[in-house]
Amino acid sequence: MTIAMNHRPVTADDGCQDQVLLDQWYAIDFATEFPAGEIHKVTLLERDLIVWRDSDGQAHVWEDLCVHRGARLSKGWLENDTVICPYHGWRYDSAGSCVLMPAAPDEKPMRKARAFPYPVAERYGFVWVCLGEPAGPVPDFPEWDDTAFMKVHSGPYHYDGNGFRAVENFVDASHFPFVHAGYNGLPDAPDKLEPYTVTELPDGSLRSSEVRVFQPIGDARGRPVVAFYTYTVFAPFVGYFSKRTVDADASGAAISETSNTFTTLFAVQPLDATHCVVRVCSALDTLPHPEPEAVRERADIIYHQDRDIVETQRPERIPVQLRYELHHRTDLMGQRYRSWLRGKGITYGVI
Repeated sequence: MTIAMNHRPVTADDGCQDQVLLDQWYAIDFATEFPAGEIHKVTLLERDLIVWRDSDGQAHVWEDLCVHRGARLSKGWLENDTVICPYHGWRYDSAGSCVLMPAAPDEKPMRKARAFPYPVAERYGFVWVCLGEPAGPVPDFPEWDDTAFMKVHSGPYHYDGNGFRAVENFVDASHFPFVHAGYNGLPDAPDKLEPYTVTELPDGSLRSSEVRVFQPIGDARGRPVVAFYTYTVFAPFVGYFSKRTVDADASGAAISETSNTFTTLFAVQPLDATHCVVRVCSALDTLPHPEPEAVRERADIIYHQDRDIVETQRPERIPVQLRYELHHRTDLMGQRYRSWLRGKGITYGVI
């Protein structure tokens, strides 16, 4: 379901106006965070939304607004698969149509008496919403349906920082020895990153070739590994990596011919131009599987360290004009990401 141009809330003129961003899918929380029987508040790109489920379990995401007098539906309540406005009791069904105006119960509600619903999808344990016309499907996470892979959700991680900078940090391997010292690298012996390539795929996403690094504590087992990262940016606020790992000794020499795979979908919910929430879903085929809590504890360490450095970055809005910051060949993925954003004509959250 999409919002026709003649059925847009007045508040739609606030916040982000880049149609290319409005037409993207955004993970607004884990599906488990939206139990039935309650109205939940969510913010996305400065837009205030509500999320609720009907009796069939279907999630609905609407503007937090009653078209009658602009009251917040988040202050209302649910009854028999309808949302009831707290101000005059107008009642909206799951399609968003007003079905009752209590002050005029015998009158058929006007055709324009509607809520403002947005397209919704549930995939990978997240609820996704699009504020415009979806430019494509929710990004693919190939390991999700592969039973050989254990899946673990981590987060949310609240960044007092720009969502684009959070994505760029996620696809940057050269910060490992310093931001994640002792875990993903050694500050006294940082990896020399060999040249790698970045390609724009036919579906429009960006993908790197493999980047090799040594990680003293490379996974939830607590073992050293040699890791080979392949990064992908599916959408402006959705990243992904596939990490092929080989067990190593403390000096970084490989000691196994068997490789494991650890992948992560990195979903950013931009609250506004300079604040965001990060959630991740990891999938790993390591046997025996580590305890999910161990995977989550390591993710908490890594993403809190990332958050702490991203929050220091200035200017807060990411520069997509490359001349505004200095770029090295080891920053190629970030450099291409910025050019890719600029090529899409994005103006929100960038300079």
